Amino acid sequence: MHRIVRGLSLALACATAIGAQAQTAYPQKPVRIVVPFAPGGASDILARALSTKLSESLGQSFVVDNRPGAGGTLGAESVAKSAPDGYTLLLSDVAVLTVAPRLYPKLGYTPEQLVPVVNVASFAHILIAPPNSTLKSFADLLAQEKAKPGRFNSASSGNGTSTHLTIEMVNLAASTQIKHVPYKGGGAALTDVMSGQVDLMFIGAPPAMPLIRSGKLKALAVTTSSRMTTLPQVPTLAESGLPKFESVAAQGIFAPAGTPREIVNKLNAEVIRIIRQPDVRARWDLIGAEPVDDTPQQFSSWIFSELEKWGKVIQSSGAKPD
Repeated sequence: MHRIVRGLSLALACATAIGAQAQTAYPQKPVRIVVPFAPGGASDILARALSTKLSESLGQSFVVDNRPGAGGTLGAESVAKSAPDGYTLLLSDVAVLTVAPRLYPKLGYTPEQLVPVVNVASFAHILIAPPNSTLKSFADLLAQEKAKPGRFNSASSGNGTSTHLTIEMVNLAASTQIKHVPYKGGGAALTDVMSGQVDLMFIGAPPAMPLIRSGKLKALAVTTSSRMTTLPQVPTLAESGLPKFESVAAQGIFAPAGTPREIVNKLNAEVIRIIRQPDVRARWDLIGAEPVDDTPQQFSSWIFSELEKWGKVIQSSGAKPD
């Protein structure tokens, strides 16, 4: 753990060493943004919104390149091994740095090979149930689970995913025995929750929000430390019986280690400026995303803490990838 933390710090620091060599007119040619997931997901939605804005403001094309596979690690590897010149970036769920290094015994890259640029958005995981579920809240779930351990099951989008690990985190924190039901992707899992085939599911806000708004799903709780601005009526797990509980999904931009600090800082400032624009903020609100104004150093520190937290959950639960 400490080796990875020191390595990530070193990767960020290395950008400074060659910063003087960076061209101040960056970018001078098209920039490729690798999204390591299929089109239509949260990473892809955010990347396409930002690529359009970055192309307009910086005067060069920012092109989205979808490279799905192995939970995002294949695309992450391709960026980690790219030239550190600012012309190949990664926009991904931060799990490629906070979960994958502890979950996969062999990766084609190390966390030290990717430099955190900016946290694009954070998302709550929402605990959902079928619309006709008798459960009214997470507190209600806890009471019924304690009375009859193991009575509830919870779907996930696959073994080792954040939706799975959040279930394990709840079981560890609350001493519950909620049974995990893995699916091959979130779509099938959501369908079975809506139909009542499965009792519960933790799911990221983007796919859940339209289904909650339409009444096809019931929201019982959110996993952020404070209530979501777009679901203010739904309590957090922290206020529902699990103090200090937090499980946050985030999307960030990363660059190959050695990318000049001048370029990293320029991208950080420009993305934050774009996210503050009213039309972009409205788009983030629509999918339940919270913008994050942080520096590369702040983002890096947060990744360190998440890496440690999820490493403990993986070790304690014995979670394995598909």
